[in-house]
Amino acid sequence: MFKKLSGTPYMLWSIIFIIVPLFLVVFYAVSTKDGDLTFGNFKRFADPIFISVTVRSIYIALLATVVCLVLGYPLAYGITSVSPKYEKLLVILLVLPMWMNFLLRTYAWQSLLGRNGMISSLLKLVGLGRVELLFNEGTVLLGMVYNFLPFMVLPIYTVLKKIDTKIIEAAEDLGANKITVFMKIVLPLSVPGIISGITMTFMPAVSTFVIPALLGGGKYTLIGNLIEQQFLLVGNWNFGSALSVILMLIVLISAAILYRYDKQEERVNI
Repeated sequence: MFKKLSGTPYMLWSIIFIIVPLFLVVFYAVSTKDGDLTFGNFKRFADPIFISVTVRSIYIALLATVVCLVLGYPLAYGITSVSPKYEKLLVILLVLPMWMNFLLRTYAWQSLLGRNGMISSLLKLVGLGRVELLFNEGTVLLGMVYNFLPFMVLPIYTVLKKIDTKIIEAAEDLGANKITVFMKIVLPLSVPGIISGITMTFMPAVSTFVIPALLGGGKYTLIGNLIEQQFLLVGNWNFGSALSVILMLIVLISAAILYRYDKQEERVNI
């Protein structure tokens, strides 16, 4: 009886803050302003403009995820290779920026990359002149990588940390060099961490709207910005909800693909 009652607060929390909001979003997505049932909001999404924005969002999110993986895996591997004393320090330094507000971290890059910012001033000192580094795809990508890199590093680090060192020692005793040990043991065993890192990085990257708004200057619109505009500027909650549902489907499909791949890897390893 106590076990059943102990789950009640969680159930109430889920109903109020997850199920009810999702129901409202879906309701607005399949209805008009007058409350009539319609799928016109989803048909409107077929406009080439909205399709191109969605494709651009998926592309930049995938690109940011790949960059985070390329940078994050060596970083996670390096953290596990140092002594425990420095390992804890490196983990703290990694998560330290996350203690700051997401918006403030993004504003900081806006100040650094601005025409009168520190980086532009340094370029002027070396004779390159003041350069406008903001409001382009590269800046948006930089903001995503900076903000979401810890989401890639921490899952990989956690999995690498749990690898039994006796397996590695046994492989080395049998004559395997460091490259063979990494390719045959460490990398396969770290796949669950890689999958988790990709999921945790891609999901916020494909839905973000603050980074392209601040670092893209409104010139680089993603699907998150479209949703924000529909709710706050246009006032079309119905189409904004339809875009939100489509974004949720994109996230769910990508998560399902990664989950299926993870299960296949588990069966192969078994």
